[in-house]
Formats: sequence, C-alpha cells, structure tokens
Amino acid sequence: MCGIAGLYYPAIAKPVDPARIVQMRDALAHRGPDGAGVWTAPGVGLGHRRLSIIDLEGGVQPMATPDQSVVVTYNGEIYNFREVRAELEAKGARFQTESDTEVLLHGWRAWGPGMLEKLNGMFAFALYDGDKQSLFLARDRFGVKPLVYTKLADGAVAFASEIKGLLAHPLFRRRPDFRAVEDYLGLGYVPDDSSLLVGVKKLPAGHFLLLQRGKRMPQPVRWWDVDFSNRAAGKVRDLEVELIERMRAAVRARMIADVPLGAFLSGGVDSSAVVALMAEASKAAVKTCTIGFDEAGHDETSHAALIAERFATSHRTRRVGADDFALIDTLVTAFDEPFADASALPTYRVCELARETVTVALSGDGADEALAGYRRYKFFAAEERMRGLLPEKFRANVFGSLGRIYPKADWAPRAFRAKTTLLALAENGEFAYPRAVGVTTPELRDRLYTSAAKHILAGHSAEQRYVDAMRRAPARDGLDRAQYADIQHWLPGDILTKVDRTSMAVSLEAREPLLDYRLVEFAATLPPSLRIKAGQGKWLMKKALEPYLPKEILYRPKMGFVTPISAWFRNALADEAAGLARSRVLAGTGWFEPAAIEKLAAEHKAGRAEHGRTLWQLLMLERSLERLFG
Repeated sequence: MCGIAGLYYPAIAKPVDPARIVQMRDALAHRGPDGAGVWTAPGVGLGHRRLSIIDLEGGVQPMATPDQSVVVTYNGEIYNFREVRAELEAKGARFQTESDTEVLLHGWRAWGPGMLEKLNGMFAFALYDGDKQSLFLARDRFGVKPLVYTKLADGAVAFASEIKGLLAHPLFRRRPDFRAVEDYLGLGYVPDDSSLLVGVKKLPAGHFLLLQRGKRMPQPVRWWDVDFSNRAAGKVRDLEVELIERMRAAVRARMIADVPLGAFLSGGVDSSAVVALMAEASKAAVKTCTIGFDEAGHDETSHAALIAERFATSHRTRRVGADDFALIDTLVTAFDEPFADASALPTYRVCELARETVTVALSGDGADEALAGYRRYKFFAAEERMRGLLPEKFRANVFGSLGRIYPKADWAPRAFRAKTTLLALAENGEFAYPRAVGVTTPELRDRLYTSAAKHILAGHSAEQRYVDAMRRAPARDGLDRAQYADIQHWLPGDILTKVDRTSMAVSLEAREPLLDYRLVEFAATLPPSLRIKAGQGKWLMKKALEPYLPKEILYRPKMGFVTPISAWFRNALADEAAGLARSRVLAGTGWFEPAAIEKLAAEHKAGRAEHGRTLWQLLMLERSLERLFG
C-alpha cells in the first residue's frame, strides 16, 4: 500500500522540477513510511511513498522497464499477480523482481488498457509510456484505492492519492464549491463525482483516463461495471456451496503478504465470516482486534469475543467514549474533505490498534452492498412490492396526502415511522431510495441554507445522482437498482473512503475480501428471494455460513459499526452543538442561517427531534472548511 503523486504536461514536454514531485509525494508520507522515490523525464514526473508488503527488497518505485520507456507509480495490491505473471512469461516477458508492480509494466506492453480486465485487486496507478508520450491513470473496479487529479495554471495535470498531495503544489488555487456542500449534507460524504475544491476531480471507480501529448484531455472511460440483470439458476444448496467457495478463495488470496497480517473483528456476520475463513487457512492463530463503546446499545465486544474464542484468535479490545471526540481534528486531516460517517472515529481506533501488531488487516466491508445486508434494503424491497400493486396516481394522492399530515417521529424505529413510510410509498422507487440512504433531508437543508446559497445551487440536488444511477442500472427490479446505486456511490464515497483514509493515516493496509469482483458478480446474479428472505438480509450468505458461525451471530439484529453521536450531542458534546450557530467559519461562508442551526441544536438537546447526524455533519464541515480555507 502506498501513496502516489505526479505531474504530466499534455500540451508540450515542459521540464519537471523533481522538488515539486517530492513536495507532493511527501504530503502523503503516512501512506508509505518505508521508502520514497521520484522519477522525471521531459514533461512528466512520478513520485511514490512505499508501505512495503510484497517483495520488500525488490518492489521499489517508481518502477521502470530496463530501457526506461515504461514507468509506473502504483498504490495497491494485485492478488492474482502470480497468475498474470505466468501468462506474461509465456508471452516472452522477463521479470526482474518478485513484486506485483512489475506485472503492470509488462501487462501494459502486452495488452495496453485491456490489462485491467486481467487484474484482481485494489489499485490506483499512473503509468507513463515514453514511446507513446502518454500517461495512463487507472482505478480498481470498486474504488478501494483513491486517485484525484486537477489541471494547473501552467497546463500540467497534477494527480495524487489524496487531495493533500495536490494542495502541496504552489500553483494549486483553493476555492470552495458549494454544490459539493449540498452533496455532502445530503449524502454524508462528498461523492466521487464531486469535490469541495473547485477543479479537483476524482477518477471514478472502474474507470481509466488516457492522456496523450498533443491531444485534448478526454473523459474517463469505464472499464468495468456490475450487472444485476442476469439470474443464477440451480438448487439453493449448490448456490450456497458456490458462494462459500468464492468467499474462501477471496480470503485466501488476500492473505498473501511478506509482513504480519490480521483482521478487524466487530462481531457481525461479515467480519466473523472473514475471520472464520482465515482461521481455516492459517497455521497460526489469527490476530484480531475490536473496538467497543461506552454506550451499551452500540457495543459488540461480547459478540466479537465469542468469535475470537471459537476460532482461538489472538484477540485484543479497546474502548471508545465521548472523550474520543478529541480525535476529530485527526479525522479532518485524514479525509481532506468533510466526511460525516461518525463510524470513522472507531474505524480509526481499530486501525490504530491493529497497526500495533500487524501491517495488513482484512475487513468484512462490501458484503452488505453485494448481498443486500442493510436494513434499508428490506424496507425498500417491501415498499417496491406495494408500489407494484397500486397505481402511481393512487399512491401519490392517498399516501402523499396522509404522509404530509402525519406527525413526524424521528425517535421511533424505522418500521414505526409512518410518516416516512407513507411519503416513500407516494413516490417512485428511484426518488424514494435516495431519501432512505441520505442523511439530511432536502427539506431540512432548505431550512438551513440562505437565499444566496440556494441561488448558487440553481436546482442542483444531492439525490439526483442516485435517481440517475437507478434509472440506468443493468437490473431487473428495485432491489437490484438500489444495490447498484449504492455500489456506484455509497460504497466508494463512504465505506471505502472511510477505510482507506483511516487505515492509511496509521500506515496500515486494509483488504476487503468480500469485495472480490468475482464474488460480487456472482452475488449480483442471485434472485432477490435469496438475498432477502424471511426478513433476513444476506440470507444465502447466512445459510452458507451456518456450519461456521453460531446462530446468535448469524441471526441477531444488525447493529453496524455505529458511533453513539446522538447521545453525545445531548450530553458531553451539547455545547459543541450549540456553538455551531455562532461559528465564525460557517457564518463567513454566507451559506447557512445561524438561527436555523441554533434551533436544530436546541431541538436535539431537548429530545424533540433527532438531529444528531446533521449536527455531526455541520461540525465536520466547519472543521474541514477551516483547515482548507482558513
């Protein structure tokens, strides 16, 4: 795992000062504390910070072919690199190292952009071809590894693993984009098609960008997508066996490392499954770690302990309380842009704990999106069945009218929030689902914004990208479309960003075996009845895991890695919430109504409404704006 950065002049081959590359590269030192390198040629410069995982001596980067005609700087791991290497050697390629990085050099010469389809891994890399005078930027299928880029005033295209790499270049100009604030407040993160900094672009997951000297800058090209439009045939038992085999292969592939390796263990189904399959494949005790909470309703340490005992892991636990709020500035620095998923706090702590004994940790991320594990999928699927039974006009008139007059009950479990359900049923699925997955509603955002802010938006809405994704999804039904949209936006924008930034902040490599693309492609073919059944999400996965995990783990209510921020804002952090209305930073933007923020904090503290997540959003936004723009 590493940090990459560089410059490329697409118009003419201007000289590149290596010192500029060093500045950008060293802003990412946390991603690679084990080594650093720079390579320059007329019109191009590549930088690299290394976290050594495979071929500790030979995998030095930037890495070039012997004639220096092809050079790469690369962040990630290619789990099938030995198989790809064997195929390339059969074509006549001669390798100088045992590193997976070298596969990219020979793969480019053999297949060009087509090599991406042969790679199974997580990666973001920049490859310069001297003969073609081109720069090839590529990102893995799901966006596990990040890559950002921008056009500078002198014509250079600058790229880096994180925005802080771009900020280190003196020609980069910092200007905020309020449309990204709308996206952030609506979704809880700044999605991949948006940026808080004007001019910054994120290479989308499953895309590449080929820049060629003397040609205009093209749009990124999609090289992979998940397809929910096909359905697997066969007996349920046979599908169970195939699912477990794919999970087993994915876990074993991600256990390859030349450094100490372990796993995150929350006590939920996904991380427990990964640990079970690691224990099956490992000769030594698997090293596991867990974060617990002072709030009993959010604590899963007892469940994690049960799995640790069952598989005789070397297990460690640490707790998180409201006093860990002091970590907020560390998170703001790690994420660059505002990030409101409060589970980033315990995720950082579990990464910190893991790094004390290992360099690589396997996580359970990805299964909820691929196999419909989130509770919102269950509710949405039920709503879709109801929509299919009743005409659109009837739903809009009857459910819409009832929803508008029904009292709001944010405090209640979702199944009992009649207002939310009625309003959802009144809409079509592609409009209702973005509300289910969002954080701050359009109505509440409208209350918070000034008239000037609304004018800037000119109709731009955070939810529209979800509507568009669900409409274009290669899918058969509403559940397919919801999962597809989450894989396009929620997964790279929230889940994978959270894990990448928190793990890299402490120089830990995190791997997600349940996001093996072959496993996800198989899961996308499962009939909806095998994804959600009898009120259980991930139904087939749970059935397949019954020989491995106890039923009290498989079938207990889903808790999730959730921080109790609502309780904190009513108690230890109540003053922080109230202070947002007086914030110099937020007031200085001209985007927010201070009276609306003050009312929000007061309603939450008094228990009249549930605004904990929105208050957290505003707090993280304030700190991020202060750091980026002063």
